[in-house]
Amino acid sequence: MIAQMIGTVCGVGHLRPAPGTWGSAAALPLGWAVHVIGGFPMLVVATALVFAAGWWATARMTAGQEDHDPSEIVVDEVAGQWIALAPLSYAAWDRGIDILAMWPGWVAAFVLFRLFDIWKPLWVGTADRRGDALGVMLDDVIAGAMASVGVLALAALAHGVLMG
Repeated sequence: MIAQMIGTVCGVGHLRPAPGTWGSAAALPLGWAVHVIGGFPMLVVATALVFAAGWWATARMTAGQEDHDPSEIVVDEVAGQWIALAPLSYAAWDRGIDILAMWPGWVAAFVLFRLFDIWKPLWVGTADRRGDALGVMLDDVIAGAMASVGVLALAALAHGVLMG
């Protein structure tokens, strides 16, 4: 029961169509709340805790199953989406900026994370092909890291840092 609640993010994973996208969308207000409560440090800790809980829940939910990554498991999307949001959380926390003022970065983080999670380029696909609970979590962590780099690059471009 607890594994189901964690793995499906309180049932969000049962929404159709595209449960992974719903999981990523649910991660946004949750990530905002974590950031508002404790800033970037709390987001880092919460992401680590969600990763660990998600790994455990995924292992429990898929034990004895052929499908190692059923679509209703979306806790991995929460961890990955929070990693994609990390540059925004850090900047807001470090500079005392309202994190919602960086709304274009939120859009970029969401779109890039979904793109990498669906497309599964490079190491994202390698992690996904592990065929186990750790792979379910890792592919989204890697997609989140790639999206995070994309968010940083787009922010640098938007703010003229890359313009000589």
